This record gives sequence, C-alpha cells and structure tokens, in this order.
Amino acid sequence: MPIRLAVVGLGLIGGSLARALREAGAVASVSGYDSDPAQVEAALALGVIDRAGVDAADAVRGADVAVIAVPVLATAAAFAACKPGLSEATILTDVGSTKQSVLAAVCRVFGHVPPRFVAAHPIAGTEKSGVANAQPDLFRDHRLILTPHATQDVEALATVERLWAATGARVVKMDAARHDSIFAATSHLPHLLAYSFVDMLDQLEGADADIFPNAGGGFRDFTRIASSSPRMWHDILRANAEPVAALLRKQIDELTRLHGMIERGDWDAMQAVFERARAARERHLTRIE
Repeated sequence: MPIRLAVVGLGLIGGSLARALREAGAVASVSGYDSDPAQVEAALALGVIDRAGVDAADAVRGADVAVIAVPVLATAAAFAACKPGLSEATILTDVGSTKQSVLAAVCRVFGHVPPRFVAAHPIAGTEKSGVANAQPDLFRDHRLILTPHATQDVEALATVERLWAATGARVVKMDAARHDSIFAATSHLPHLLAYSFVDMLDQLEGADADIFPNAGGGFRDFTRIASSSPRMWHDILRANAEPVAALLRKQIDELTRLHGMIERGDWDAMQAVFERARAARERHLTRIE
C-alpha cells in the first residue's frame, strides 16, 4: 500500500526520490523539511512535497518512512532534529554516500543503531544540486546499496528495498565497511582529483585568457564532476578520509611513476600503461554502464 513519506533535505536526491515514488504511485503523501527556506518553497511550488514541516520533527511526525537526505556530516544533527517526531513504528533511512559514518551518527543520537533504521546509498546523481533539478527517473537502472546492520529489522529493510525498487533502481546489499572502501575508489577519489585538477589549472598563468577558452570535450568530460556541490563532497571526503587518503597515496605514486617515464623518455612504458588502462575500461564498461 502507498506509504506516508517524509523527506528531510530537499535537494537533488531527496527531491528526486519523492518525485520518483509519487510517479510510481508508491506514496500516499509526502511531507518535507529543509534548513533552506528557498528549497522548501520550491519543493511546494513544484509539487515535490504536499506539506512542509515547521521543523524536521514536524515533517516526520506521522510518517511511515522518514528519509534523511542531507550532507553526511549533517546527518547526526538531522537525526537529532527528527528524533522528537519519530514513533517506534517509523522506518528511518538515509541516502548518504558513506555508511560507516552514518551508522556511527545514528548510534550517537539514539544510543544504539535502531532496528528500523535502514542505511542506503543511491548510486546516481548529477553535477546539479537543489530540488529544482530533481528528476523522477534519476535512479532508474542505477544501483542502490543497502548495508544491513547487526540489529536490522527485516520488515523495515524489505520496505525500503521495495520503495527503491519502485524508482527503477537495482537494489544490492553489502557490508558498510566494504561499501566505503569501494566508493572511495570509484567515486570519492575521482571527485577529489577533478576538483584538484581544475583548481591547479585555474592558478596557471593565462588561465582566463588562453587555457580555459581553449578547453575541449576531453576537459569537459574529465572535469564535469567538479561542478558538483563543494559542501557535499567536502563532507563525503571528510567522512571517508582514511580509505580515500590510502588511495590518493597510490595515485600519487602512480603519477610519480608516469612523471619518471616522461623525464626518461620511456614512451614505450607509458604506452603500455595506456593500453592496460584502456583494456581495463573496455572490459568493465558494460558493468559500469
């Protein structure tokens, strides 16, 4: 049956989830709250939510499922703000890009990880932010990761899985630590590199006059994710700092190795790296897509 949904954090992900579930007929009503009044006004005007809570607790009061869709470092504060409005029957879930930090946050607020809390992470998004950019098909054919915990209520887990399946997402489950290790490699480090590369270019002489005006498609492809929300990615990297730092060290070592090839003029070795990388990407491309 359609559920009463509450969304705290009316950005791209929270707004897209509400729109997707509304189009799927999976929700009877949607309430929402955001610390930015402009996002609340936009969500109401666009029909993303039916009712705006005066605060987070008011937004989740009476909801069957409450979704926390805020930057990961704001998760604990959001849990605390929602807590007075939650009933024992409410299913609480999130969309955070790191899972161990979220589990730690919910434990700090509630004193334990509540059985009806379900940790989730949709592997979808764009470089755009805000509820005005919410898309009902954002999650279709994309992975949705659930990381069940030791005291997980199976009915709550099944409900959240059904909701995400209704958006067209492909639901998979894994351990929270494994999740954080995987996405440090496939998402968090690439964002760090994109931001760093654009910042480095911007500091070069002639950046405004010559460099950026002559940038082509390769530059746009490589740096698209540097247009993502800086606050969101600052929070993600800070929350998952240890595995990202370990991978960054490996990347620095690899760049140092390539730098040595250039200095020595060892172009055959460099081409071999390129060939291996191209073959690896082609081999995994269908799984990536």
